[in-house]
Amino acid sequence: MYLDHEESASVGYTPVEEFERIYAFLFARVGNRFDAEDLTQQVAVKALPRLRAGAPPASVRAYLFSTARSVLAVFWTDRLRLPQSELGDEVADPAAHASPEPSNESAAWLEATLSALPDHYRQVLELRFLKGSSIRETAGEMGRTCGAIKVMQLRALRAAAALPTRPDPSRQARRRLAADPGSASAPRPAVPVF
Repeated sequence: MYLDHEESASVGYTPVEEFERIYAFLFARVGNRFDAEDLTQQVAVKALPRLRAGAPPASVRAYLFSTARSVLAVFWTDRLRLPQSELGDEVADPAAHASPEPSNESAAWLEATLSALPDHYRQVLELRFLKGSSIRETAGEMGRTCGAIKVMQLRALRAAAALPTRPDPSRQARRRLAADPGSASAPRPAVPVF
């Protein structure tokens, strides 16, 4: 009834395949290779004996990640010398922190900013940030390499940051005054230098 390695291999899926993801998850939160390896082993020791044969891969993955989160919580409570009950109070409710709807002004600003960019910059920003596509998905949709998408995204963000956020009315007024004949800010004739 419990997960047998030979039995799950015949199905084509083994939970052991998930441990690369578990390791990456833990390494991203710990930042130390040795600690991440130790924590990954702890997850394996805790979770593998409890897995059932024939469980769908999604539920196995969810169980492994929940075990990884609990192992990570114990690690940080030991490291920071905090009781585990203090960590439980700080867990945020994702429904309580749902993102609010954007205002009409911010939506108009976003549209103006994106329309001022070249088409390929606009497309990469829309795919990456508005649609939430990964770099690999964006590369596939745009017919580019992942490296090219990373560079294009960086350049698009820099180009968007260089755009004026709102036209400065005093700056526009100064430009109009300078263009008027007889203006104090009209260009002066060149004075010969001796």
